[in-house]
Amino acid sequence: MSALLNNGLATMATISGSSRAMLDEESFQSTIAFERKRTERSARPFLLMLIDTGDTSGEGTVREVLTKALPALSGCIRETDVIGWYKSPTVIGLMFTEIGANGGDCIPSILVSRVKGTLYESLPFEHFNHISLSYQIFPEKWVHDVPLRPSNPVFYPDLGRREKGKRAFKIGKRFLDLLGSVVAMILFAPVFLAVALAIKLSSEGPVFFNQIRVGQNGAPFVFFKFRTMQVNNNPNVHKEFVQRLIKGEVESSPSNDQQPDVYKLTRDPRVTRVGSILRKTSLDELPQLINVLKGEMSLVGPRPAIPYEVEAYEIWHRSRVLETKPGITGLWQVKGRSSVRFDEMVRLDVRYAMACSLRLDMKILFMTPWAVIRGEGAY
Repeated sequence: MSALLNNGLATMATISGSSRAMLDEESFQSTIAFERKRTERSARPFLLMLIDTGDTSGEGTVREVLTKALPALSGCIRETDVIGWYKSPTVIGLMFTEIGANGGDCIPSILVSRVKGTLYESLPFEHFNHISLSYQIFPEKWVHDVPLRPSNPVFYPDLGRREKGKRAFKIGKRFLDLLGSVVAMILFAPVFLAVALAIKLSSEGPVFFNQIRVGQNGAPFVFFKFRTMQVNNNPNVHKEFVQRLIKGEVESSPSNDQQPDVYKLTRDPRVTRVGSILRKTSLDELPQLINVLKGEMSLVGPRPAIPYEVEAYEIWHRSRVLETKPGITGLWQVKGRSSVRFDEMVRLDVRYAMACSLRLDMKILFMTPWAVIRGEGAY
């Protein structure tokens, strides 16, 4: 049925004598990804409307619905808008670009009413009754205090295709994570005990610091570290700094030695003396091996973000928590850590996600000990 409909609808690509193209499924989904990336930079929202013809009784009925619907739909959208198959041959997609430039929040309801009215006027009631219409607006609002994916997969068809194309890599990466974390926990067992004892003897409070972090696709999880701060400290110090850092309002701070200047709180009064040593040597990160075993993190990947950090993200920054699972180490850690600006860190994370492979993971893992020894950007 799909082949028959596609052949028949090929003649509808030039609808009602106009030159408007009806994009095929692959082309339309690629256009969604392109428009999303453009919106990430311009912040001009677009609306994606999906028209599902429903589970009709036969291909003749489907063809009748589409034959009458497509010319009518073409007549109610602008030349800059896009029409195509979101899911061939039953779900039509309409993409209205830059809807927020003028008109504000009333634009979506106007567009929906216009399309519904057009379909109602152009279709017999029994056909109109089969159709269901939904719409989403990008950029979307993320909700971080519920354990649900804050990003709508409809806007990320490119990520879905990439995930399917890397199944073998994901299996290999998970095996590497399990093997590496188990071996590391065995080898560093004496260090675990020594650090725990040092924390207990130097300050009051628990050995471990647990915090909610944002994982892949925005899913929250409990993140483990050795405690490096005094208990009952004020998190607003870090929150305000991070939000200013993301906005590019923070100048680099001079380091205490010959290392490059850093974009980090270098004199945080909340950090204990032992905690300062743990941060400098990255030993405070060791408990994250537990997160790797649980599958919440990987050995290699972007650093897991704090919810209030993600709230301050620009739209394009979100890709670092969508592209791949967070990790203990990554390109940012071996390329200077806090000596690079926030935007550059995001670019490194996206660069890793685009090029990730077991070979790259192994390379980063081998580079990490030297990065720890140098201590560049570590505070």
